[in-house]
Amino acid sequence: MSRRAFTLGAVTALAAARGAQSAQAQVPHTRPEMRGVWLATVANRDWPSRPGLPPDEQRAELTAHLDRAVRDRLNTVIFQVRPTADALWPSPYEPWSAYLTGTQGADPGWNPLATAVQEAHARGLELHAWFNPYRVANHTDPTRLVPWHPARTHPDWTVAYGGKLYYNPGLPEVRRFVQKAMLDAVARYPVDAVHFDDYFYPYPVAGETFDDDAAYAAHGAGFPTRADWRRANIDQLIRETAAGIRRVRPGTRFGISPFGVWRNAATDPRGSDTTAGVQTYDDLCADTRKWVREGWIDYLVPQVYWNIGFEAADYAKLVDWWARQADGSRTRLYIGEALYKAGAAGQPAAWQDPAELSRHLTLAARCPQVRGHVFFAAQDVARDPLGAMARVVADHYRWPARPPR
Repeated sequence: MSRRAFTLGAVTALAAARGAQSAQAQVPHTRPEMRGVWLATVANRDWPSRPGLPPDEQRAELTAHLDRAVRDRLNTVIFQVRPTADALWPSPYEPWSAYLTGTQGADPGWNPLATAVQEAHARGLELHAWFNPYRVANHTDPTRLVPWHPARTHPDWTVAYGGKLYYNPGLPEVRRFVQKAMLDAVARYPVDAVHFDDYFYPYPVAGETFDDDAAYAAHGAGFPTRADWRRANIDQLIRETAAGIRRVRPGTRFGISPFGVWRNAATDPRGSDTTAGVQTYDDLCADTRKWVREGWIDYLVPQVYWNIGFEAADYAKLVDWWARQADGSRTRLYIGEALYKAGAAGQPAAWQDPAELSRHLTLAARCPQVRGHVFFAAQDVARDPLGAMARVVADHYRWPARPPR
């Protein structure tokens, strides 16, 4: 990028930040509220639009997403910086992501995470660094990874399952490594939060078994079942990551966005009035309810990706259930919203109505425990083909709001 272009970019960012600050001064209420958007990089879902773009074009696309967040009066961008055991910063532990250049390990010529933090803060936005702890690759061929990739130098760390390659959460050495790799970014850059999504143990694949027999034999003594051992592994990852964040950069928060159903009531009377085909407690071995009630994390964003009245998983029932779980906890509750379904082919009729998403926010506002919403995802915010996001902004985001802290 030329010096003139960089200077113009800095001026634009400063103007945007001043505009946001000026608008903030006119806010008629002071209640902080999460207004977030996920910016996914895996498979170039949201950014960059394709691998191999020149650095100037990648940077311009990134800042355009930040500018759009400001225009829609959002206040937080959750930026995916470790999509598949790789990095969007110069990590000493893992290779540069192939989603940048098309070649894993190739230097993109700039630092996306450092730039995202700087540019987001210049615009008055929070930047939450989004990591996937255990996904190694969206294929099962280790030879497609760079030769020095930890998954190749430690093949015993990995499990192939469902056409993908994962680190084994049951190995203590894996847990230590992934924390070290993720916390490197927290130590280097002033991110406002660390964010995990819904992938812990992988989603179940019919007819396949996640082969962790050796790890269970070595480390599973004392647990009634393998499922209990697996949940304990994930619990330990959560507790240790939270402690590591506090140690490396005090004040940085830790949030998680799990699948929206913990357990169905038919499985567990403490569960929600749903009949979902996936339950995080049983299928992903993630006891998300415990993390909220014990206050292990700073915020939770359950992905309540269904419409109001959906029979198997009603948005209204799930928001009420999660509000009750969060009541009295130090963990803040935000709701993950499926903007990507608005107007999409094959979705129920409710998602063809541009007002459906706005109704979600109206309904959730009845629960004081709900302190905001996060929208999936950035390209859908930018394109908004049905006008659902525009309706949310008009109905609920007339004024800027500070993010909860």
